[in-house]
Amino acid sequence: MEHVEKTINEKIQGKALVTEHKKENTKKLFIESYGCQMNMNDSEIVAAILDKEGYNTTQILEEADLVLVNTCSIREKAETSVRKRLQKYNRVKQESNKKMKVGVLGCMAERLKEKFLEEEKIVDLVVGPDAYKDLPNLLADVYEGRDAVNVILSKEETYGDIAPVRLNSNGVSAFVSITRGCDNMCTFCVVPFTRGRERSRDPKSILEEIQSMVDKNFKEITLLGQNVDSFLWYGGGLKKDFKKASEIAQATAVDFAQLLDMCATRFPKTRFRFSTSNPQDMSLDVIHTMAKHKNICKYIHLPVQSGSNAMLKAMNRQHTREEYMELVDNIFKIIPEMSLSQDMIVGFCGETEQDHKDTLDLMEHVKYDFGFMFAYSERPGTLAGKKMEDDVPFATKKRRLQEVIDLQQKHALYRTQQHLHKVEEVLIEGTSKKNPNEWKGRNTQNTVIVFPKEHYKLGDFVNVRVEDCTSATLKGTAVGYSDNN
Repeated sequence: MEHVEKTINEKIQGKALVTEHKKENTKKLFIESYGCQMNMNDSEIVAAILDKEGYNTTQILEEADLVLVNTCSIREKAETSVRKRLQKYNRVKQESNKKMKVGVLGCMAERLKEKFLEEEKIVDLVVGPDAYKDLPNLLADVYEGRDAVNVILSKEETYGDIAPVRLNSNGVSAFVSITRGCDNMCTFCVVPFTRGRERSRDPKSILEEIQSMVDKNFKEITLLGQNVDSFLWYGGGLKKDFKKASEIAQATAVDFAQLLDMCATRFPKTRFRFSTSNPQDMSLDVIHTMAKHKNICKYIHLPVQSGSNAMLKAMNRQHTREEYMELVDNIFKIIPEMSLSQDMIVGFCGETEQDHKDTLDLMEHVKYDFGFMFAYSERPGTLAGKKMEDDVPFATKKRRLQEVIDLQQKHALYRTQQHLHKVEEVLIEGTSKKNPNEWKGRNTQNTVIVFPKEHYKLGDFVNVRVEDCTSATLKGTAVGYSDNN
């Protein structure tokens, strides 16, 4: 079945990544990332590991000694894109660079290891998300003519001892991973099977990595995890084993609200964001922590997937529409200016017209600022793929998806209009794509703002008066530096 998908926001798609060269490194690495911010951060970890093996990154595919693609299995379209890239890599390998080695990293590597190495024979090595430290050994196997594969899922690995190499960095914002894996067995999702069970990183190593970014003058840090709200450090191990931990470990455990408070308190001049949240695990303690600190951005990505209780149950989401809306209402009571975004799947197995209307109704209740909207595509290996019929016709999926998109665009415009005539703090992240004479940045709600460059520079915190807007972008004029510089 043809895949349908639409997003209103920016996501990572097939970006060739590069960093500064070291003269002593003689080999060249070409690495691309697909999918989520977590994959981008994982690519930075891989680059750090291979930097010690003598590899500089390059954006020129033909000159690479090693080509790696960091893959996503969350949706069919992402896998299709990766396969096309692998075909291109192999054409280059055959036509101009016989010595080039090609490898697959990430979620597709774990899911399709046999196909890649044994059946299709289109790659030289396959490395799962928890096995990147084994890359030096796997490369040695490749160059000695042996198959190289490691997709074993770890109960401990967090890469907390590796300082990532910042790839294609703007020098202003950076990602820091705090958890890996997911325990929420949503029936449509492959993540628990490709990234394993939830485990959290030592807060000490998190704070140390943030300190290293602050020392390098980074101004904004995004804390990452498949489910950041499940962060729980009690000395190591899986979250599911927390109840078995000693009384001392339980008493001294650090949860996500506490970690967020630690970060914001220790680095008061640094802006913090986090992603992704799960409604069933989000505590109001997190919201109160956000309200307490000006430097924690007032934005939450809060995937709901459907507004229908029947669909939520079929998806094994551990919340109802009523519980979700109550959470949203409480969030807005505590922080009225909060910005929310969503993930929404339309056309899931058995979805009726009433289920679809329930989704539109929930969207009207929340009025999200941003959205990531998709038509359901069956993912092999998931419970839905094994036991549920993908029975909603393609034309129906397409029509329902367009209705969700249209409503989201309406709400996005409504939300951006609320910023008109206000003065808002913006962190300058780069030059506007449409106008080289304008800066672009984001406010605390994660909305993009563009304004004339004047004398301001990259990384400045600037107060901007909002004068115009579209459904996705605010436009304004700087009125001076903010007090956060």
